[in-house]
Parts: sequence; C-alpha cells; structure tokens
Amino acid sequence: MFERNGNIRVALVHDYLNQSGGAETALRWLHHMFPHAPVYTLIYDPELVPPDFRGWSIRQVGWSRFLPLRRKFYKYYILLYPTMIEQMDFRDYDLVISSSYLWAKGALTRSDTLHICYCYTPMRQAWELYIEYKESYSKFMGKFIYPFVFNYLRLWDKVTADRVDHYIAISDAVRRRIRKFYRRDADVIYPPAEIADVMPSPDVGDYYLCLSRLVPYKRIEVAVKAFNRLGKKLIVAGSGPQLKYLSKIARDNIVFEGHVSGERKRELLAHTKALIFPGEEDFGIVPIEAQAAGRPVIAYGKGGATETVINNVTGLLFDEATPEGLIDALVRFEQTQFDPQLAVQNAARFGVSAFLKDMRKTISRAVIEFFGEEYVQNLYAAMVHGEGETEDYDAR
Repeated sequence: MFERNGNIRVALVHDYLNQSGGAETALRWLHHMFPHAPVYTLIYDPELVPPDFRGWSIRQVGWSRFLPLRRKFYKYYILLYPTMIEQMDFRDYDLVISSSYLWAKGALTRSDTLHICYCYTPMRQAWELYIEYKESYSKFMGKFIYPFVFNYLRLWDKVTADRVDHYIAISDAVRRRIRKFYRRDADVIYPPAEIADVMPSPDVGDYYLCLSRLVPYKRIEVAVKAFNRLGKKLIVAGSGPQLKYLSKIARDNIVFEGHVSGERKRELLAHTKALIFPGEEDFGIVPIEAQAAGRPVIAYGKGGATETVINNVTGLLFDEATPEGLIDALVRFEQTQFDPQLAVQNAARFGVSAFLKDMRKTISRAVIEFFGEEYVQNLYAAMVHGEGETEDYDAR
C-alpha cells in the first residue's frame, strides 16, 4: 500500500498500441492526467501511434515482440492474448486504469490495488456483434472455426469482468451492454473529442462525406449502395479491408480518398453538406467533429449516435440500416434547414475539458470508496493539476 503522505502509484493498460483512433485519444488524456504512469500494452508499434506517445514509458509484454509478422497479422494471435495480458506485473501499483475494448480489463491485480476500467465496449466479436462478425467470413473454414474460438473467449471475457472494481462506460449504449453481459453497473463518461482545431466554414461543398475505417460493422456499404442509386456525390475518407470491395461496387459519383491527414479531415468536415454515419457505434467521435465544424449528421439511430446527435436539430437519425433507410433520410435532409451554431454548441459538450473534469471526479470517488477518504489527497498529488482543472483544452 502507498504511504499516507505519498502519491498513489498509477499504471495504465491499453489493448494495443499499433493504431490511432478514438480509444488512443482517450488514452492520451488519461495519460495527461497521470503523466508519470507507465502504459502497459500487448502490441506496441511506435511507427503507427501518434508521435507524442513515443515519449511515454510504454511497457510491452516481453514475448509479444517475437510474434512473427505481428504488424500485419497481430489479430491472428487472438488466442494468445488472454494469457499474455495476465503476465503483466502490477504488484507495485495502487491504482490500475485499464483502457479496454478487448483484453486490458483482464489485467490481474492484488486485493489492495484498485482497478478501474474505462470500457469502450464488451468484446463486440463475442457478444453484441457475434453473428455479424461470424457471417462476415466468406470461407467455410472461417465460419467453422469462429464459434469455437469465441466460445472460449466469451467465457474468458465473462470471468475477467469480475476483476474490475469500478467500470466507466463511454456511452449509455455501452453501459447497457456492461449490465447485460457482465451484470455490473457503470458510470458514463463520454470520450474526449479533440475539437479545438475544428473550425466551421460558411462555404458548403457539393458532396456528402463518410469518414471511417472501412470494416464491415461500420456499414459503409449501406452508404455506397444508397448513393449509387441517388447519383449524388459522396466522398469516402478512410482505409481498411473493405476498400477494394467498396471501390469495385461504387459508381463514378463516389470518390475514395483513402487515409487522410488531419488537415484534410478538417477541410472535408468543414465543407460537407452532411456527414453520413450508417453504422451502429459504441460512441463515435466523428459525428461530434462534424458538428463542431457546424455540419449536420445523418446517422443510423442506434448506439452512440442517439446520444451525440439531436434529431431534427443537429442532424437526422434513420431507423433502418439499409440503403432505403438512408435514402429516405437524405430526401428529408434536403427539405430541412439546420442551424450550424446549434451543432457547434452541441459538440462542445463532448470536449476534452469535460472528459478530464468528469474523469477526475469519478476516479476520486472510486479511490475514496476503495481506500478511504483520507487517501484522496494522495490521488490529487499524482494528478497533473491536482484537485482542479484550470485549463480550457477546447478553446479555439
């Protein structure tokens, strides 16, 4: 246990550090709160993470460095990760915060260590989207093996859910999943949207925009098929395993830009007629970024979009994730006026400052419940700004 007059010793755990997405943005600001905390992870590729991560103390499971072709095929080692995450040694820490959408919540801690999990979702391949993922395999062998692999992983995921002392969900949708699959309660703290550099523009272009990784559950195929029929211009920004397939079925009115820079992303968001968001997301940062640019969002009305888009005010929600459902929403959209300023105001609710304030309050309460009220000052000493957050991280 930490000394009464000393800092709480903190460690962060994140599934993989080999990409840059919304989960990594949340990790950035968790690390901002605890800048001296080491970050434990299963896979670390410094060339694929944001540049500021490279200055952190990152600790990778030793034998994961020797996995053959791990950059390209790391997902194929899925049966190794439950054992690998349990090899991490947290004996020296009082507080472990896992940033988890797959494995990190399975970290083993001692009885005198508080484990808080910031949960992006219970393992979607094993629970919420089990059937969709299984059906996405085109080859018989994949469809045959999948049930056996995820039967084991579902059991492991359920057992390790009890290793967490306090859950924080990224949305009400994820909170409901945690209650359903893990039978645990969770607080809700929305992930931080880095919107300080996203600026509205009075000039609206002639295109709609999809900005996403091109994977099946994002349902970009729905948008492509809808715009094939309408003939309206759609720009698809993002890369992923479905790029070749989507490019093949798309007509000439659909433009694929692949991976785009941050500057190009902000430019596309500022001038689009509307962001098209056809998938069911755990939360979804991109709709917030679009609204921060003053642009409306046309989104499938399930999951995180129902919490970030105000229907008929900052965008439109449609009920069926089909080309027909999206086409109907587009027809309604072009008959509706939207106030850009209302979109900007709504986006401000999800900025970095709100995340830090809520996270600091929730972690403090968990520390008091676990260690006792007299120890909360030890937590404040470990935080970058102690008890109060004075900087506005969303100022433009």
